[in-house]
Amino acid sequence: MSGRPEHQAPPEIFYGEDEARKYTRNTRMMEIQLVMSERAVELLCLPENQPCHIIDLGCGSGLSGETLTEQGHVWTGVDISSAMLGVAKEREVEGDLLLGDLGQGLPFRAGAFDGAISISALQWLCNADQKSHNPAKRLYTFFSSLYGCLSRGSRAVFQFYPENSSQVELITSQAMKAGFTGGLVVDYPNSTKAKKFFLCLMTGGQQPLPTALGVDSREDAPNCVTFSQK
Repeated sequence: MSGRPEHQAPPEIFYGEDEARKYTRNTRMMEIQLVMSERAVELLCLPENQPCHIIDLGCGSGLSGETLTEQGHVWTGVDISSAMLGVAKEREVEGDLLLGDLGQGLPFRAGAFDGAISISALQWLCNADQKSHNPAKRLYTFFSSLYGCLSRGSRAVFQFYPENSSQVELITSQAMKAGFTGGLVVDYPNSTKAKKFFLCLMTGGQQPLPTALGVDSREDAPNCVTFSQK
């Protein structure tokens, strides 16, 4: 268990000055982040050749934001680690940056964004880092505020590292309660190394989930788990 960063310290402490710089200088980490960011943007199904305004949730030092910039989009990043945002500023990323705790909700106007991405951040919200923290309440506050600031018909895509199935259930139940439909896409489900979980949330009613990568289309059903409003 201790190998998981979220079990070692709260994110704003774990990603202090040293870790923030180390994370951004690690070429392997940067490559993984790039691949996951590109996949998350692909799963957003944005209109072609049209710049969109995307929110990057848990944006860190701006690695995923760079993917958005390269694809012609405008973005706003939110992160709880001031050290990570400091590195993002040093790197002169194109996005607007905001220091904030996702579990306290997002302070944006209704319909401000055309989509949302998040890389490796969602599982942190399942932790109770303070006595006052209730993970289910924090997830609901986060998802409700996200639902509010997304334009109708848009999507939010979260790459995350679930610890177990009950954590997936906790996250998806709070997302549904906040109004989202969608489901889980598991890329390369048979590979220990390449397996990646993407939670695809939709604001405009149930839509077909994208096909997972690395699966035979005839057997992809277990790798795309859909949920909808009761």
